[in-house]
Amino acid sequence: MSDKKYNFQKKVNEKKVAKACKQNAPISTKYSVEFSNYFKNKPLDKAIKICDDIINMEDHLPLKKYNKKVAHRKGDSKRGVASGRWPIKAATTVKALLEDVKANAENLNLDTEKLKIIHMFAVKGVTRRKTQPLGRTGGKQRESKSTNIEVIVLEE
Repeated sequence: MSDKKYNFQKKVNEKKVAKACKQNAPISTKYSVEFSNYFKNKPLDKAIKICDDIINMEDHLPLKKYNKKVAHRKGDSKRGVASGRWPIKAATTVKALLEDVKANAENLNLDTEKLKIIHMFAVKGVTRRKTQPLGRTGGKQRESKSTNIEVIVLEE
């Protein structure tokens, strides 16, 4: 198995770092980018708790970059942004990825209480074509998109 090349440039102590990535996850790239921007420099346990709250619709994901025609939510604004949504499918996948990196950190004998997300990156993955059935004989071509996500945590 070959080494995965991560999109991370900073020099850190490799003995205190745990990594995880998910290739071609069938989720929205835009929401994945918003998750990665929201979770940078946050403790790992807090990020997992936020994912749980979004899945249970108790908390919204603040949208800073992709916020055109998005309604404002009740309550206090998060990170200076009142607009947000509840991307449950993306939150479930991101939560699974965060739990994977936590398991990788446990495997490397790192203290999971002190883990902090120093790098999270999302980019568009492979697009697959599929046919949506229309009428008796015809059909319409659609693209199902996917996303590549990577997470790096550091023990502090």
